[in-house]
Amino acid sequence: MSPIIEVENIVTKFGERTIHDGLSLHINTHEIYSILGESGSGKSVLMKEMIMLLEPHAGKVVVLGKTLNHISFKDAQSLRTDWGVLFQFGALFSSLTIAENIEVQLKEYTNISPKMRRKLVYSKLALVGLDPHVGALYPSELSGGMVKRAALARALAIEPKLLFLDEPTSGLDPIGARNFDTLIKDLRDLLGITVVMITHDLESIFSIVDRMAILADKKVVAEGTLENVLQSKHPFVEAFFKNEYTKERFKDKVKDV
Repeated sequence: MSPIIEVENIVTKFGERTIHDGLSLHINTHEIYSILGESGSGKSVLMKEMIMLLEPHAGKVVVLGKTLNHISFKDAQSLRTDWGVLFQFGALFSSLTIAENIEVQLKEYTNISPKMRRKLVYSKLALVGLDPHVGALYPSELSGGMVKRAALARALAIEPKLLFLDEPTSGLDPIGARNFDTLIKDLRDLLGITVVMITHDLESIFSIVDRMAILADKKVVAEGTLENVLQSKHPFVEAFFKNEYTKERFKDKVKDV
């Protein structure tokens, strides 16, 4: 599988504080890839660098064959149409209806007619399992799970090749979280997209993630499939994956570790 994202020797600093120091990883096309790490390890910062909200001090980020360092404005605008982002709390515009929230991307990045935009909006609602009447509601009128799905519909509005998810199951009840996992996997298979997600949800990690990177000590300390990562002796990996709860809850996956 060819890499769709390559991160090479990234250095990230905020003032005197170094967040990443020589961080490298690669993400393959069509996989569900998870970024894990201890608090303060720079997971969200790394994702922001991948979507051009932040620029690292050193190193290189390549997305869909485009090197983000010093990318031209025209190329950057084009590249933004190739990904969708679901932020942790949805980040929907509270003053807009759900349909209007989804339509924002279509207005900004396409020249299609209002009639076609409306059709696309409701097709995206259906794609994430929301009824048409939800389009007329405001974010404050939705449950947490519905907000996540509505935000996901917006992220998928312009049919991206890449989908970035920041803690997609946080705040959801266990059933809602598992349903959301299933939705993500089904969308990856149906649309052929690549999914990059920050998560600490063990159920998600053990059920839908293909490969992952573990961030600690300002860099990637383990990367690969679950089987690969479980071979690591790094203290964070040991604490996260090899504690008694995890061994008991997922004993079929970690029995040989």
